[in-house]
Amino acid sequence: MLRIKDMREDRELLQKDVALILNVSQTNYSKYELGKINIPVNTLKKLALLFNTSVDYLIGLTNETKPYPRIK
Repeated sequence: MLRIKDMREDRELLQKDVALILNVSQTNYSKYELGKINIPVNTLKKLALLFNTSVDYLIGLTNETKPYPRIK
């Protein structure tokens, strides 16, 4: 279960806004939200940073929204 749509809507962002940040087309971003195509790992990392959460939260492995401590 992907949570990127909820995270995007909570921040009042449009699909085209997030697509621009990720440097992907709005069409591909829409497919990410719908689960029609897999999200590349580097894009998941960008989304986690953008939404200030963890990849695990985005893909539904945890309900903890706080991001993990960053590696120094």
